[in-house]
Amino acid sequence: MARRKRERTVEEEEINMTPMLDIVFIMLIFFIVTATFAKESGIDVNKPGAVTAEKKERASILIAINEDNQVWIDNRNVDIRAVRANIERLRAENPEGGVVIQADKESKNEILVKVMDAARQAGVFDVSLAANPDG
Repeated sequence: MARRKRERTVEEEEINMTPMLDIVFIMLIFFIVTATFAKESGIDVNKPGAVTAEKKERASILIAINEDNQVWIDNRNVDIRAVRANIERLRAENPEGGVVIQADKESKNEILVKVMDAARQAGVFDVSLAANPDG
C-alpha cells in the first residue's frame, strides 16, 4: 500500500508542458508572420550614384554584376548564357515583379547590356538599374 501512495504522488508531481509548448508555438508563428523577407542578389556591389534615383517597391528579380564582370542571381554565380533561363524561372514564380540590375561601377558595359537583353528576351520589360541616391 505504501508503494501505491508513492506512485500516485509521482504522477501528481509531473510538470504539464502543454501551456509552455502553446506559448512557444504562438511565438514562432508571430516571428514568422512579422519577419520581413528581403531579396538580395548575393554580393556587395559598389553602385554608381544618381541624383534621380528612386526606390523600387516591386522588384522580384535582383541581378548583380560585380567588378570582375561576374553575374549573380539568388546568391549564385551564373554564366552570362544562363541569365535568360534563370530570369524566366524566377519570372514564373512572380510574374508581377520586374528586374533590377545592380552593376558595379567598375563592371563592363557589355555585360550590363547582355543582362538587360536577356531580361527583355525572357519577357521582362520592367528593367531598372540600381544606383545610390546620393548622386
